[in-house]
Amino acid sequence: MRTYLVGGAVRDKLLQRPVVDRDHVVVGALPEQLLALGYKPVGKDFPVFLHPVTNEEYALARTERKTGRGYHGFVFQADATVTLEQDLARRDLTINAIAEDDHGTLTDPYHGVRDIEARLLRHVSPAFVEDPVRVLRVARFAARFAPLGFTVAAETMALMRQMVCDGEVDHLVPERVWAETRKALAEPQPSAFLRVLRDCGALAVLFPEIDALYGVPQRAEFHPEIDTGVHMELVLDAAARIAPGDDLVGFCALVHDLGKALTPPGELPRHIGHEHRGVAPLRALAARLKVPTEHAALAEQVCREHLNAHRALELKPATVLKLLTALDALRRPARLETFLAACEADARGRLGHDGDAYPSAGYLREARAVAAAVDAAAFVLQGLSGPAIGRAMEAARIEALTALKSRWSPTPAPG
Repeated sequence: MRTYLVGGAVRDKLLQRPVVDRDHVVVGALPEQLLALGYKPVGKDFPVFLHPVTNEEYALARTERKTGRGYHGFVFQADATVTLEQDLARRDLTINAIAEDDHGTLTDPYHGVRDIEARLLRHVSPAFVEDPVRVLRVARFAARFAPLGFTVAAETMALMRQMVCDGEVDHLVPERVWAETRKALAEPQPSAFLRVLRDCGALAVLFPEIDALYGVPQRAEFHPEIDTGVHMELVLDAAARIAPGDDLVGFCALVHDLGKALTPPGELPRHIGHEHRGVAPLRALAARLKVPTEHAALAEQVCREHLNAHRALELKPATVLKLLTALDALRRPARLETFLAACEADARGRLGHDGDAYPSAGYLREARAVAAAVDAAAFVLQGLSGPAIGRAMEAARIEALTALKSRWSPTPAPG
């Protein structure tokens, strides 16, 4: 029995990145042998065990054979006869198909080290086409490693395009699409995720509402990048810088401008009312991919209210209070922070504006604090009760917000 460190742990060591998960493959062993050594079985489809001390995953070396459409259509073989090279052959990318033994010696039959040095995401074998999830995984790895200069190998992109043409991507289940997308939105450069999917044709299949943004013009004085799809990519990357690793902010950034794809051609490049037009496609996308409730709800608030956030300093105090109430920000300040991060990403996600200040964020934070400081107890002491307390609190909050507004100077809002 021989064990090897495999996959992302080896790859990240070679890239001198922090190793988060350590996965192992076991060659020349049977499940009974691992059980006798105290390993705990956790695999459902094939033998995977947890080490009795480290709790790290150890999987028996296995092969897989395609038997049907989609990523469920596989039969696995895992026994003592499967070699390390056979196990590595079933992996998606060469950079993930490297193994390291206990002495630090690498087994690299598919030249993953060479592709790491060349900064290439390249498929291991023609069997890549058998699993449509790999299209999403390659796009996600692009989002992670684009800052290091990684690109998708031409021959791998060709295979991905063929998979889209053959309808393999059509068989991806919503939960898996969302799981990969959510991870991609937490990566350092999520725009690369979209570009890879668009280049292979999968974006139009999986995210037609987002694909529709490309080629839609915006007013150059507000958006020097002009193309709405390009703007959305810039917003995603700005969100990744403002809130690193936060997929909720990332999702809000991704879908905040879906309404611009629905602007009547005669109104272009203006997008009057796009914040309201965007709600229907956002809901459709969220329902289709089974997006978590909080992601969908807050993304809708960003879609509806991001223009009000940009011009917060121009709003009447009563409108500011209405905005804070709609966000439930008085009770849930963390929700306001997520909203503001997405709105700031929108403002800074424009060509030449990535370093702009965003005073609206500071103003709305102060506005929330001022409004939340108004307490019902004072009005109860005055003898008020029932709805009268609510009306008195609203009036007091508006008065406090009016005083706050006088201390701030309005600034032009981005378009």
